[in-house]
Amino acid sequence: MAINKNHEFEDLDGVKCAVVEKNVSPERAEFLRNLLSFNQYKVVVVASPPPKTAAPAAPATGAEMPAESAPPPPPVTFTVGVTDVMFNATNAIFGRLLKTPDGRVVTLAFWKQQETVSHDEIPYYERR
Repeated sequence: MAINKNHEFEDLDGVKCAVVEKNVSPERAEFLRNLLSFNQYKVVVVASPPPKTAAPAAPATGAEMPAESAPPPPPVTFTVGVTDVMFNATNAIFGRLLKTPDGRVVTLAFWKQQETVSHDEIPYYERR
């Protein structure tokens, strides 16, 4: 059981994993898999269960429900985890522990995929 919401554990495909992110798109799952694998983590990606929804209300007049008003299928999402249960994404990013394939330190903007290149900045405590 997790101590707080930032450090969750789950059994993914029968393996105890630290959860990196839940309910991510296939593209995001692939990005995280590549980045974490490059950093020597064993990555486990499994399909997330579909979200629980309320049952549709029955028609009041006994009329059939039109086919076009059926709810859309839920999006396919994934849960990404690593087998190293000590892994915490927040600590890894702000502790400057992850590297990009071109050797730069992973920044928060790169992790969130807001930038395509990680702009490694010198931390405030190392500036002179």
